[in-house]
Amino acid sequence: MCGIIGYVGEKKSRSYILEGLKKLEYRGYDSAGIVCIDEKHKQFSFQKEAGGVSLLKKLSEKVTFDGSVGMGHTRWATHGVVDKKNAHPQFNSDKSIAIVHNGIVEGYEDLREELIKAKHAFESSTDTEVIAHLFDELVQEQPTLKLAIMSLVKKLEGAFALVVMMEQYPDQLIVIRRRSPLVVGIGENEHFVASDFIAFSDKTKDVVFLPDTSFAIVTKNNIDLFDFDGKPLEVISQKVKEEYTQTDKQGFEHYMLKEIYEQKRAITRSISFCKVIGNSSSSCQSDETSEPFSRYKEEYNDCIWRQLGITPKQVKNLKSVNLIAAGTSWHAARVAQFFFESFCKIPARVYLASEFLYMPFFNQEDSVYILISQSGETADTLQALRLINAQDVPTIALTNVASSTIVREAGGFLPMQAGPEISVASTKAFSTQLSILYWLANRIALEKGLISALDMHDSEEDLFIAAEILETVIESYKLKITHELAEQYSKYSRFIFLGRNISYPFALEAALKLKEISYIFSQCYPAGELKHGPIALIDEYTPVVLFSTLDKIVYQKIVSNAQEVKARKGHLLVFAFEGQKELINIADTAFIIPKVKPLLGPLAMTGLMQFFVYHITCKLGRPIDKPRNLAKSVTVE
Repeated sequence: MCGIIGYVGEKKSRSYILEGLKKLEYRGYDSAGIVCIDEKHKQFSFQKEAGGVSLLKKLSEKVTFDGSVGMGHTRWATHGVVDKKNAHPQFNSDKSIAIVHNGIVEGYEDLREELIKAKHAFESSTDTEVIAHLFDELVQEQPTLKLAIMSLVKKLEGAFALVVMMEQYPDQLIVIRRRSPLVVGIGENEHFVASDFIAFSDKTKDVVFLPDTSFAIVTKNNIDLFDFDGKPLEVISQKVKEEYTQTDKQGFEHYMLKEIYEQKRAITRSISFCKVIGNSSSSCQSDETSEPFSRYKEEYNDCIWRQLGITPKQVKNLKSVNLIAAGTSWHAARVAQFFFESFCKIPARVYLASEFLYMPFFNQEDSVYILISQSGETADTLQALRLINAQDVPTIALTNVASSTIVREAGGFLPMQAGPEISVASTKAFSTQLSILYWLANRIALEKGLISALDMHDSEEDLFIAAEILETVIESYKLKITHELAEQYSKYSRFIFLGRNISYPFALEAALKLKEISYIFSQCYPAGELKHGPIALIDEYTPVVLFSTLDKIVYQKIVSNAQEVKARKGHLLVFAFEGQKELINIADTAFIIPKVKPLLGPLAMTGLMQFFVYHITCKLGRPIDKPRNLAKSVTVE
């Protein structure tokens, strides 16, 4: 959950490093640091600060050091508090070795104790400083640098991406990868190193993605690549088209608000993309004057399955779907479970990636695993993917970053078309995940012969309608929320969220949104479980937020749950649909959403829920785009 950038070449590195760090700040913003070989004194010069990259850049304007070899790091704390001492780079005792590090070294405490006994003194609380001191010992013990690196990786457990600079070797970077991404960019008489290609995407499109369990010694003109046993590996370069998109708030107060309003366009773009890869070219040129709907009979082809790395036969024979994700993506998967089971008529299982790793794995015949990650670098989800790949089971990645690790390692992938999402709290990534999974469930159903091509076309139109409602309902309640409700609800210190059937996982997402940006304690329960314990929490000081559904039978149960709340003097806020008068009338506050297809209810409610939470947080004065303790890309387990 940190960002790494490095440079070795003929140019000065400091401006490159600071520019790259700014692009990577979404991965961690607790603290930042930079180090280079000062060409004047031929030794390390460095600066690190608690706080964001902007503070580091401002302070760096007052120093003169620079050099043609350098690296930087933006940190999200895992070991040690957020302060200057724990910021990266970390050093050995005489500060002749500098290290920046993503990931977690497991069992580092034992290594630290051994080094303390060997008279090493530590300045920080980080596992990274342990690596620097350990490497110092190994460099002195081993006859060559390569053997020292090999000894180091054999002593380290866990997931890590390391970039090492040494005053002894002032013209090179050492890069080491184990289950944490690293990429090398190839320029003319220069190389870039980063944890994410976007850090240098405007400098070169030629890259080498370091294989897992490998290390490289990188100079301005050369990359020597080895596996952890020291065996030379072929350096395979490839071109990456993806670019860093410089974004601004475009007049919005926060990126989160801007991204809430971008959802309609993101959903439309995502479904249009799916239609392009799922439709035959002839259908694009169909005669609009032909018999209505006849053109849909041959509109959908097999291109989508090639994109996903599976065959039409495998799709027709599917007996189950498995969805694996973490955080907001897991909530999207929980909602999507209803899509696959309703349309495809097969069981869909949803797993938390962090829990999946430690559960028995049962290889299911005629099954597929869909792994969902906004960044494509989520450590838990990647580890789950690797476990499944070892079983030779079809895997599909759904991600917003086409150059990410999950895309390279999955059997196939479906790229979200959300565009850059800067705010840590996910908004449009969530809604595009829901949209694409809804489309995919229908497309599988079509391939299995469970729905017609006309039904498939209608499902796409239903998604466009839901996207329109997502946006228009915000406008319907914009003034009421900003001028009245946000102030009212920002005064509560705790909330209860309830949902039932498909609205329960959506309620989980709503509770997460409130707690992660406002820091208000919020707990979510299935509404049917209220009477089995949580009802003891109901009082007039704890608002209950209840999300309705468009299923008529489930709706009646939700009304009963609402009455249970009101009977105990609870304050009830509901997200209801047009025509649900009984629920609306019993509520203290009601948001009324136009009707959509029943399974698209959560998508239609998404924008308004996010907008409501956003404005509560605004009233509290929280740092909305960068909430405390959180990072955008979760690259540690």
